[in-house]
Amino acid sequence: MINDRIFDGIAEKFAHNIYGTTKGRLRHTLLCDVLSPYIATPLRAIEIGGGTGVMSAHLASLGHKVVLTDASQDVLKQARELLQSFPNVEIRHQYLQEVGDLDQFDIVLCHAVLEWLDNPFEAIQHFHQQMKEGAILSLSFFNQDANLFANAIYGNFDYIAKGLKVKKQVRLNPKQPLSAMKVVEFCKALGFTVRESAGIRCFHDYMRDVSHQASKYDELLALERQYHKQPPYMWLGKYFHLILEK
Repeated sequence: MINDRIFDGIAEKFAHNIYGTTKGRLRHTLLCDVLSPYIATPLRAIEIGGGTGVMSAHLASLGHKVVLTDASQDVLKQARELLQSFPNVEIRHQYLQEVGDLDQFDIVLCHAVLEWLDNPFEAIQHFHQQMKEGAILSLSFFNQDANLFANAIYGNFDYIAKGLKVKKQVRLNPKQPLSAMKVVEFCKALGFTVRESAGIRCFHDYMRDVSHQASKYDELLALERQYHKQPPYMWLGKYFHLILEK
């Protein structure tokens, strides 16, 4: 918990870099696509590390009762502004490890959080221990395998040789990307059932002409939707998304 990265002091930059770009827009859309069958009826949901509240707003707009938690007060300030019109959302300033009532929820969401933690696998274990039987965990994380592949394409061979680590960590660069296959294996070993697997941004981040990310967004989104649940493409998603049932 002590060394987990939070976004106090850089919340506005975080929001702009994520949701002010095609990469954030695409990521949110694809996450919602995968989640759609699992949130068709009213649920009690909790979003761990929910940041500025974009996903919580989506859930609340569908009529779900939502608890949003985050460790950053600055980020939660933005979330409160976004969610002020939703009486069915409760906002908590809380570290992931402090959340002890997960057995009260039908679905737990943890998107793009694990890669900022010192002990991401302990966090997954915490979810499994706390959740009730039959509950759903929507888990997405920065994909180490895709990160290596992208850096090979860019010719960053020294960076790869150093284990994809740098001496000075950029604050908006995930500190600990995770291998998708290793996470899947770990979740299965805990006793989770994998209901769905999907890559998030399997093509977007590899486009040679980055202007096409915006100018050809609709065609790109259609392609992502067509292939992001199919191997081998899903394994190259910049983020990996799992729907897990306890």
